[in-house]
Amino acid sequence: MTNKILVTYSSRTGWTPGVAEAIGKTLTENSFQVDVIPMLEVQSLSTYNGVVAGSAIRSRAWLPEAVQFIRAHQDELRVRPFAAFLVCMTLAMPSGENYRSQISTWLDPVRALVKPVSTGLFAGGLDISRVENFSDRLMFKLSVMFGVWKEGDHRDWNAIHQWAIQLKPLLLNYSE
Repeated sequence: MTNKILVTYSSRTGWTPGVAEAIGKTLTENSFQVDVIPMLEVQSLSTYNGVVAGSAIRSRAWLPEAVQFIRAHQDELRVRPFAAFLVCMTLAMPSGENYRSQISTWLDPVRALVKPVSTGLFAGGLDISRVENFSDRLMFKLSVMFGVWKEGDHRDWNAIHQWAIQLKPLLLNYSE
C-alpha cells in the first residue's frame, strides 16, 4: 500500500493554500504521495491513508465549511491518521506567540469530532485588498493604523516545514 496523504484546506483571503502546499511538498519529500486539494473539492477519502486538514481562522474559529468537512467525514477520519492546522493573524501580532495556548483552543470544535495526531498553528498574512467584507476591511485598516498588525506575508515557512516533517512517523504508524 502506498503512503497516500490528502492535504486539504479552506481559505478566505488566500494565505492558507500556500501553507497547505508547503506541507504537501514537505510530505512528498519524505516519501509520501500527496494530493493538495481545497476542502470543497474533496469527493472521497477512500484512497488516502491519512489526512492533513487546515483552515483559516475567522472569529476565533475554523471556517464553517472546514468544520462541515470534518463532520461529513468524521467516521473516515477516525480510522486513519488525521492532523489539523490553522492559519491566523493573531500569531502575526507583535506579541502573538503569547496567545499560542489560547489559539490552540480554537481547534477544540475539531478535536470534539476527531482527535488529531498533531496540530499546527501558523501565522498567515494580511493584504487588506483581499478582504471582501467592508466592515472587516475597515477593522483591519484600523488595526494596522494602531499597530496591532502589519500588512504582508507573516507565514513562517521553517515552522511549517518542521511541523510537516514531524508528521511523518505519525502518518506512517497508521499507513504501514
